[in-house]
Amino acid sequence: MQFAPGYRRFAVPAFLGAAVAAFVFPPAGAVLLGVGAFVLWFFRDPERSPPDTPGVIAPADGHVSVIRVEDGRVRVGVFMNVTDVHVNRAPVAGTVTDVTHRPGAHKPAFSKDSDKNERVDIVVESDDGEYEISQIAGAFARRIHPYVASDDELGRGDKIGHIDFGSRADVLLPPEFGSEDVVVEKGQSVRAGETVVARRESP
Repeated sequence: MQFAPGYRRFAVPAFLGAAVAAFVFPPAGAVLLGVGAFVLWFFRDPERSPPDTPGVIAPADGHVSVIRVEDGRVRVGVFMNVTDVHVNRAPVAGTVTDVTHRPGAHKPAFSKDSDKNERVDIVVESDDGEYEISQIAGAFARRIHPYVASDDELGRGDKIGHIDFGSRADVLLPPEFGSEDVVVEKGQSVRAGETVVARRESP
């Protein structure tokens, strides 16, 4: 099993603490061992394969929490809870043209106020238009880790970053997409790099 970068920062202290506590106060050692195991599980990074069928794929594991039109473009957002994989993936192939960090609040990622949260916006120019992928922090997620930079070439489903301990990942579709092109519903479970969330049926 692969793990997202940064897992050692949380897992190693927990396992070292467990080793020491096992001789001093075994119950605390058991708790710390459990914490370390949880960190490894949380930072898991399983292999994913994009589908053969065309379409925009989910940027994150979780449940669809946002489908709305804003300024003539459709946004699809995926809320990640603590049980989901938190490695985010490119919904389309293309060239990264901009990566912007925007400071902000740390409201619960499933709330309406989360649009004002700290975020990283990744703009990707694809064959069918410009996409914007947003990694949005939540109440407990304090660190966003983008893996990409301007001029990087991305394949569909490539890893683009992860968020420590929860939050949301959105994809803002090009203006050519309409609400009718979204093929998922709010509350639906999706998998990063595999589930198609939007598909244009007409040119």
